Amino acid sequence: MTPPSVFASYPSLAGKVVLISGGAQGIGAASVEIFALQGARVAFLDLTDEPALALVDDLTPRVPHAPLYVHCDLTDIPALQSAIGEISTILGPPQILINNAASDDRHSFAEVTPEYWDQRMAVNLRHQFFAAQAVAPGMKSAGSGSIINMSSISWLIPSASLAVYNMAKAAIVAMTRSLSHELGPSNIRVNAVLPGAILTEKQRRLYMSADYEQHLFTVQCLKRHILPDEVARLLLFLASDDSSAITNQSHVIDGGWI
Repeated sequence: MTPPSVFASYPSLAGKVVLISGGAQGIGAASVEIFALQGARVAFLDLTDEPALALVDDLTPRVPHAPLYVHCDLTDIPALQSAIGEISTILGPPQILINNAASDDRHSFAEVTPEYWDQRMAVNLRHQFFAAQAVAPGMKSAGSGSIINMSSISWLIPSASLAVYNMAKAAIVAMTRSLSHELGPSNIRVNAVLPGAILTEKQRRLYMSADYEQHLFTVQCLKRHILPDEVARLLLFLASDDSSAITNQSHVIDGGWI
């Protein structure tokens, strides 16, 4: 990650309780780090304990408030609600929610079963709604809040072998627009972020072939990889008071692909 001193700092984030789902790796881990470096009190949810605990160990001596990791299967909504309750007891009610967790597993249209459909929607869409529902009362009591839902440009391209994932990511934009009107009277802002091909470790390991990289640099305006911390810096702005009038919007960060 580029040293944070090079970039903007957001005093309004200091001490804020930030909840990030899927925070152990990729964009989620970059977000945990960058919010913690701003002085926020960060809690994150994930299933992968080893990278999550390694992230906590790495950050603890470097940030004002050590991140809080809570193991949670986001497809289990009662467990998600319980985890958010636990975080609220320890740190206070989340004032910022980053609905990040997702899985872009490739799949054949012809082979999708009802069971696979339901499982993918649980992984990529359902938990975002119920996490927002769980944090909203605390945000209403505080008089403000920022919810950021991670979508994707995949449904705008569109991408092959991702039909169910694309539908979930499109639905996140619709959800964002609905919740921004639902929660706006309580001064809670709701925005969506639509990343392109972000060079996470998973992307590099599974999908970043030489042919795909060549295609990427053909379709993007910027002829380079977009990194997870670049997405995280956009999240910082949308979470901070600097964006206090921005809600009901979809923010694309893709190097100019679409």
